[in-house]
Amino acid sequence: MKKLKLVMVGNGMAGVRTLEELIKIAPDLYDITVFGAEPYANYNRILLSPVLAGEQTIKDIMLNDVDWYEENNITLHLGKKIVKIDRARRLVIAEDGTQTEYDRLLLATGSTPFMLPVPGKDLKGVIAYRDIYDTNTMIEAAEKHTHAVVIGGGLLGLEAANGLKMRGMSVSVVHLPGWLMERQLDPVAGKMLQKSLEDRGLNFLLEKNTEAIIGDDVGHVKAIRFTDGLEIPAQLIVMAVGIRPNTALAESAGLYCNRGIIVNDTMQTYDPRIYSVGECVNHRGTVYGLVAPLFEMAKVCANHLANFGIGRYQGSVTSTKLKVTGIDLFSAGEFMGGKDTEEIILSDPIGGVYKKLVVKDDKLIGACLYGDTVDGSWYFKLLREGKNISEIRDSLMFGESNTGDVGHEGHTKAAAMPDEAEVCGCNGVCKGTIVKAIKEKGLFTLDDVRKHTKASASCGSCTGLVEQIIMFTAGGDYSTASKVKPMCACTDHSHQQVRDAIKANKLLTVSGVQEFMEWRTPNGCSSCRPAINYYLISTWPREAKDDPQSRFINERSHANIQKDGTYSVIPRMWGGETNASELRRIADVVDKFKIPTVKVTGGQRIDLLGVKKEDLRAVWQDLGMPSGLAYAKGLRTVKTCVGSEWCRFGTQNSTLMGQQLERELARMYSPHKVKLAVSGCPRNCAEAGIKDVGVIGVDSGWEIYVGGNGGIKTEVAQFLVKLKTHEEVMEYTGAFLQLYREEGWYLERTVHYLARVGLDYVKKIILEDHERRKDLYQRLLFALEGESDPWHEPEKAQVDTRQFERLPA
Repeated sequence: MKKLKLVMVGNGMAGVRTLEELIKIAPDLYDITVFGAEPYANYNRILLSPVLAGEQTIKDIMLNDVDWYEENNITLHLGKKIVKIDRARRLVIAEDGTQTEYDRLLLATGSTPFMLPVPGKDLKGVIAYRDIYDTNTMIEAAEKHTHAVVIGGGLLGLEAANGLKMRGMSVSVVHLPGWLMERQLDPVAGKMLQKSLEDRGLNFLLEKNTEAIIGDDVGHVKAIRFTDGLEIPAQLIVMAVGIRPNTALAESAGLYCNRGIIVNDTMQTYDPRIYSVGECVNHRGTVYGLVAPLFEMAKVCANHLANFGIGRYQGSVTSTKLKVTGIDLFSAGEFMGGKDTEEIILSDPIGGVYKKLVVKDDKLIGACLYGDTVDGSWYFKLLREGKNISEIRDSLMFGESNTGDVGHEGHTKAAAMPDEAEVCGCNGVCKGTIVKAIKEKGLFTLDDVRKHTKASASCGSCTGLVEQIIMFTAGGDYSTASKVKPMCACTDHSHQQVRDAIKANKLLTVSGVQEFMEWRTPNGCSSCRPAINYYLISTWPREAKDDPQSRFINERSHANIQKDGTYSVIPRMWGGETNASELRRIADVVDKFKIPTVKVTGGQRIDLLGVKKEDLRAVWQDLGMPSGLAYAKGLRTVKTCVGSEWCRFGTQNSTLMGQQLERELARMYSPHKVKLAVSGCPRNCAEAGIKDVGVIGVDSGWEIYVGGNGGIKTEVAQFLVKLKTHEEVMEYTGAFLQLYREEGWYLERTVHYLARVGLDYVKKIILEDHERRKDLYQRLLFALEGESDPWHEPEKAQVDTRQFERLPA
């Protein structure tokens, strides 16, 4: 039988999901042709924010590469925009003149970002945030500029702001309402979210209305002005103020559109040969912008394209999660409450937890969770099913495991779930489907489960739950190392493979590495160049030359850039100890250069904030103190208490120990920042228990702890060894840090390095292999010998002093 011709316009998540469902149930019915306006195959648009933040690459978020289309005999046209539909002749016509006939046409044209109609919106540096092109534009901007403004405090805006901040930019979020994510959160949760993001360094301007965007002499944005007269600098402006269904093609073809392409419950338009799915669709007066409803549409549409004639799409209940690492929030249904509703609230501001459940007529109709979202999927299930909750009303707030309906003491949440419980809301995958796939197909990794079931393959918010299911189903065979993760989109090689190649082949330059390993992108990108540069100088000290242009802005300037474009200067104070002479010099510098803020840091140093870039060299010269490397991926500080020299509880001279460590390790570069602390007694006033290396004095000597982290997620350091002498502390600490320097991946903290290789592995090397420990320590000393101070030896440290010259007016 001759195959029918199906043409799909649009190559996004909703459309391709429709094709996947169609191929499963009617693989031989159609010859399929796909037109995509972008030059990329089908990728997960939801995960663009982790790409922007540097947590994933474009390759990581590809859902169906070009090979998938070929394997399924689908003709794929990338970078071709359809500009006309000839319904009489059943033709689609592309911008380049390509014409393709259809028997059935599927419109999956998605949406377009809304740009505020304000003066200056067309300036260079003013963009939307919608696709890979926008993401790459922002990554490139972060390499060149310092100030970004994101207009819109919704999901997309906050994810963009977080990503730009992680790329090193100073970011202000402008939002017209009085709290963030006002469509997904109530005011309490919105304010808690704001506080969490402010702690990360984001700045917020709420209840601000943009009046104009101001450009410079070459047509690039330089500032933004609000209706109240406030004006702030901006070299990049990202508008994330909403999306609009992309209906232009459908309207030009005479299809009925009204805030979207109008479709019925079978996803047909007013032309029965033309179907439509995704963000471009208006179904029963509602336009959906979340992935779960789009996939539900796709399943129904595929069913009818296959001529099965069953299944109706009747609308969706939606839920929301934010894709910002370390921040958990969830909302669904009528979480704002209303007439005749009851609100059950748990609020713990200090603990960062807020839960609000809205009940009406003994049914859960809304939920808003912040800080603890583990039961979000269960609440969502209750909400969608309209289940009577009267019998579990008293324990409802405390989650599924406390209702008495499921589970047994000691079991994980995943083990307690019934097979019919939904795990992945985006793709409608229940626990039983995942378990069956694991058992029947022998799956042992997260990526395998994603491939076979789609669970966790969209927004990723259910990843932890899916991993639990794999663990209790596959047992000891579970593995997270499903595949080698490339360093970035420029290459298929992993961090470890690059490190190994540099060592095995004695590669000494960034360009040499890229040429030897056949880099796809000339010169690399802002992710791989700093990593390669670090691997070179840590593998071949004194032979490989540091490349300042492969470092981040702070390391190139040797000071911390601040939100207003000025800099922060933190001179080193050995072990946190200073004297009258240094304090006088600091005071004189503050007065001479009119430095507006002087602050004591958490690492027991003095921070001078607000230094102009052109004053940096003079400030360093007048201070006469070494750089504290507070800007570097390297040793930041060694925090100490006063110890036995002054404290009546002190058992060891912690200040002296800290100074010895800091003097020896100063100017040490590493995969990420490193912080040390030395406490003179187990009372631990120097907070040694949450440092990369913590040293705690006890009656009989010193205890060494490693892998602590006091950042976004506090990690307690793990005990390594107990030692007696200062010399031993120096050797064991140095050997551990050198092992981390040689084996850690760039931007991997010690806590994550330990999680990857295991503490037992480190103990075997540092504690049991005495020769290797001594060799590691000597290699560290060799690498640090003669390291220059960038503040006072700029030529030796390869500092480009031209960057500090005042630009002509």
